[in-house]
Amino acid sequence: MTTSRGTSPQGPDRPSPGPEQDPGGAATTTPSTPASTTPSTPASTTPPAPASTTPPAPATATAPAGAAPDPARALGRLGGSWLWILGSALASLVPGILILVWPQETLHVLAVILGLYLLATGAFRFVAAFGRTESGERLTGLLVALLFVPAGVLCLRNPLQTITALSLIVGVVWLVSGILVLYAAVVAEDLPHRGFVTGVAVIAILAGVVVLALPAPSARVLTRLLGLWLILLGVSEAVVALAWRAALRRAAARGQAV
Repeated sequence: MTTSRGTSPQGPDRPSPGPEQDPGGAATTTPSTPASTTPSTPASTTPPAPASTTPPAPATATAPAGAAPDPARALGRLGGSWLWILGSALASLVPGILILVWPQETLHVLAVILGLYLLATGAFRFVAAFGRTESGERLTGLLVALLFVPAGVLCLRNPLQTITALSLIVGVVWLVSGILVLYAAVVAEDLPHRGFVTGVAVIAILAGVVVLALPAPSARVLTRLLGLWLILLGVSEAVVALAWRAALRRAAARGQAV
């Protein structure tokens, strides 16, 4: 009987940890729910507001910066077209034909024709310089344009100068421009019509040397010589224009095939 009474108080001692775990379990569950819900809601709501407001500002700042080089791109598209090169060829052909066909042209008329030819060619070369991709080619084209324009102004400024002075101006322009164009044709990379451009440069150099070095027996012979060289230069530039058109068509066909 004594043993049964000694073991009986141990029986109620065993379930005593049970109620202690129940409040402990309840204590662990109740704080977890507010801790998990309260920080999540402000964290999800606050970041999207600044993220949505920041991107539009740089987009408006970059728009005017891209609109600045539009004139240069427009000149580049115009100067790189084969029609512009053909127009430059006509600027040489028409004065050459006028000089040869007009039998009784005076010195004043000859000076005006040569001056207009030099100014028109300078304008064509200036625009064509923007169609070059490399900086060296563009600089060479600008130098050639700057060479033609002052020479045209000199011819128009004093139309009553002698035929020798006119031939000296045109000869120097042809010689120097031919050397510059020849240099650009040799140095330029990926030039599809390199042979034609080189041929035009060589013709210009020969024209300048002939006009400057070989003495003409009379003013009429020298005038006819200027007209013949103008026609020859115009025909060679027309060939370059047709070759450039063929190169552009091949590039367009390759782009469509890809």
